[in-house]
Order: sequence, then structure tokens, then C-alpha cells
Amino acid sequence: MSDLKIDIHTHILPKNWPDLKERYGYGGFVQLEHHKCDCARMMVDGKFFREVQDNCWSPEVRMKDCDHHGVHVQVLSTVPIMFNYWAKPEDTLDLSRFLNDHIAEVVERYPTRFIGLGTLPMQSPKLAIQELERCVKDLGLAGVQIGSHINDWNLNDENLFEVFAAAEELGAAVFVHPWDMVGKEKMQKYWMPWLVGMPAESSLAICSMIFGGVLERLPNLRIAFAHGGGSFPATLGRIEHAYEVRPDLMRVDNDHHPRKYLEQIYLDTLVHDPKMLEYLVDLMGPHKLALGTDYPFPLGELEPGKLIESMNYDQAISDRLLHGTALEWLNLEKGRFIK
Repeated sequence: MSDLKIDIHTHILPKNWPDLKERYGYGGFVQLEHHKCDCARMMVDGKFFREVQDNCWSPEVRMKDCDHHGVHVQVLSTVPIMFNYWAKPEDTLDLSRFLNDHIAEVVERYPTRFIGLGTLPMQSPKLAIQELERCVKDLGLAGVQIGSHINDWNLNDENLFEVFAAAEELGAAVFVHPWDMVGKEKMQKYWMPWLVGMPAESSLAICSMIFGGVLERLPNLRIAFAHGGGSFPATLGRIEHAYEVRPDLMRVDNDHHPRKYLEQIYLDTLVHDPKMLEYLVDLMGPHKLALGTDYPFPLGELEPGKLIESMNYDQAISDRLLHGTALEWLNLEKGRFIK
């Protein structure tokens, strides 16, 4: 058993926040409807989105769950529906500041149990950089979480480059989470946006950063992708083959082999399957993989670290997956959490 277990992929909300429709003068925002004890509905303009429990907002409940599963530290980020990239930039900035202040307050109260990632108004790169700097310099957050695309911009869009450049310069970790799933209008049943669209979104994000030259131009950017990179690792062979046979389409903005960039990205281990985890360890190496569970949601790993611990890796690999890679990606020292 590792002496330290860090979960890089967990989501948190404040228990309450202002009426955003009233605050900004238009709808489309999430509100929490506390309809019964320790339970709330996430509602958008009166329509149900998701039910959440008190482990989504209570640090104390989260810590009890963590203690039960032997998790020492959670990395906190907002729920992706709260990105609100569609809204007026100044309103998304205002809400981002509210959410980021909340995460920073939780980390300040329990500094050995939680690490914080902020959220940014990415639809306005100028405001995003402003809030990124506040997150790192004023709030002491380790980095930020962003979506797999920003409205009509994929992550290679030149409008976004300055945000990534600022993150590299500030030494901020970046966590990319899928959202607003591609093709969702064709996937109305069977939870398919989460099963098909989400993995595709992560591959879209990774391919955009590789072929758009973002990783080539920012070699020191510390960037991690959720859900084991989605469908990207399983389709890397197809991607590489396309690079070789259609250079006219693939080598437009970056003339380097896609496999080169595996050394520049991190993935979490949320893959639910021992064969897939084994493949990722062979493909990426344990130094690029970190425990991530998507706590507290049902598609996550419900027993954090169980899959890694079931693989019977030697202690060095196990420790790397359970905390070593996380500390490297976050640029934090182990001693902050182990006294």
C-alpha cells in the first residue's frame, strides 16, 4: 500500500451561490435546488440536469470518503457544466472568481487534504490570463481546469495560445476535461454523450494540441487529460498511420510525429479496465499516468486506486501511479502532505 494516494480528478461545487439569472440578466446557468437533506438537484432554467449529494460540496463528507478508501489528497476542480464559455465573458469571469475563491477557501482550511485547480473565462483569452494569474499568484492554486474545446475553438486555435503560454510561464498545471460533447444531438439515448462523445472529446483535444503545434511551441507546459485520454490511446495507431499516408492533411501546422508528444502529456488512470491500464503503462510509462477517479460521480472509479492496486505492480510503479506523477504534474513536494 502506498504511503500517499493523490486523486487528481475530483469535482466540487459550493453549497450555495447567487441566483445567476438575476445577477446577469439572462438564463442558461446552473442553480442548486436543495430539495431534501444532503441532496440537491442541478437545474438549468428549471430543467433537471443532475442530482448531487453532499459529497459534492462538503469537504468534511469528502474527507470521510477519502479516509474510507485510503485517499490522502484530492485535487479539486469545478463541475464542467460550470465552465459557461457560452456566456458573456465578464459574467463568466465573475462566476469563475466566485468558484475559484470557494476552492481556495477549502484548500486553505485543509491544506494537507486538498489541492485546487481554478476555472477560467476561456472565451476571452485576456480575461482568462487575468484570472489565471490571480489563481496562481493570489489564491495559491496549483493550476486550472479547462474544457476540451472552447465554443467553436479547438485547443489549437491561435486565440487560445497566449493562455497556454501564460500557464507555462506561471508554472501552472492544466487539466483538460471533456464537455459539451461532440455529436450529442445524435446521441439522445443510453447515456451515449458520456460513453461515446466524452472519449472523442479528449482525443479531439489531444490531437488539436499535437497537430496544431501547441505542444511543439510550449515544451514545458504541464498538461493532463482526463479519462485516460479518452479514445486517443486506443486510436493512436490509426492517427500515426494517417500521419504517414496523408502528410498533405496531417503535416499542415506541425511536421513532427505524433508519438513524440507522449512525453509532454499526462493522463489520469480512469479507464475501468486492467487491460487498458496495462496498455497505457506500456504506451506512456507510469511517469505520465496519475490516479484520477471523477469523484463524486457514478461514471468514476468508485473505489479510488482499486484498479491500480489490483495490477500487482512493484512498489516503485505503484507509488508513481498513486502519487509520484501527480506531484510532478502539480509541481508540489511530497513533504507538504507527509509529515
